[in-house]
Amino acid sequence: MGTTGAPQVEEAVASCRALLGTATDRDWDGVKADRLEWSCRYTAEHIASDLISYAGQLAGRAQHAYFPFDIALDDGTDNSGVLDVIGATGALLAAAVRTAPREVRAFHPYPFRSANREGFAAMGIAEVLVHTHDIAAALGLDYQPARKLAEFVLTRIFPQVRPGADPWRTLLWATGRGELPGRAPVTEWRWHNNLVLPAERLTLDGVHPAAAADLAAGGDGGFEWIDGGPFQGTREAATFMTKAYQAGLHRPEFGVFALVRHEDGRAIGGIGFHAVPDEEGRTEVGYDLVEGARGQGYATEALRALTGWALARDEVRTILATVERDNLASQAVVSRVGFKQVGEDADELTYELGG
Repeated sequence: MGTTGAPQVEEAVASCRALLGTATDRDWDGVKADRLEWSCRYTAEHIASDLISYAGQLAGRAQHAYFPFDIALDDGTDNSGVLDVIGATGALLAAAVRTAPREVRAFHPYPFRSANREGFAAMGIAEVLVHTHDIAAALGLDYQPARKLAEFVLTRIFPQVRPGADPWRTLLWATGRGELPGRAPVTEWRWHNNLVLPAERLTLDGVHPAAAADLAAGGDGGFEWIDGGPFQGTREAATFMTKAYQAGLHRPEFGVFALVRHEDGRAIGGIGFHAVPDEEGRTEVGYDLVEGARGQGYATEALRALTGWALARDEVRTILATVERDNLASQAVVSRVGFKQVGEDADELTYELGG
């Protein structure tokens, strides 16, 4: 997969500057941006402010809150100058994204209080795209960003949104800026960065839809794997997740997680849920490890972390696991975590863990 999001940030900023650069002689202060209470001028300044804020969070590795700074344009800065600042702050975000290691996360409040480099890139791109749209609509300009930019945003920070035939129209709808046939208007929305769960020697790194699609197609999902990875079970889980996303049934916190070792940042396996909890609060978990990582307690550690997180939620009451009869190692794993056998058939044993 191998993307950081930096080229996409640069492309989004370039598209903004190219279009709005044709209207710098217009009155941006006296015209409200489409559907906003802000003027076109303030909206353009807001784009730059968000870009530098995201760059600062990621470059400075903020962990608990936003860094307490903002930018202010010099008195007398004209519209062309504002676009120059957007270009500069966009370049800073792209540089921060490009140089941040994959495993680095920094503070962002929605919804799990952190984001990685792709998350910050996607948030920056989203700000550029939707607010360029707002300004362009108010000034009577037609803005049509590249399809792949909207797809990048949707798959990274709108994973709960069912994709549509036109990613740009879908993104506008998801941010309350348009209509889609068969879907109710959106009046409230937030970014949805991926969930990451800590364990003693591992990080359970939530897989976003683009990474799942890449894994299902035989790629690495953006992770550096140890030799032999990813294992087939992880690819199959990614395939199921991709189908759920396409159908609008995916809930990111009940998706697939890559198991990433702290010591070297390499992925050693996958874990996740087969589906969202049913009406009785029941869901099923599955996991696998690359052969070279087995027998070292990683599966137990990951399963304990994931089930502990899930059972702390009101919507989860029972977690199931099915294990093949001849898989004694996996039977030992679920038993160590506290699962109890509740059923069996000719091929598998069924285990259950309650809150």
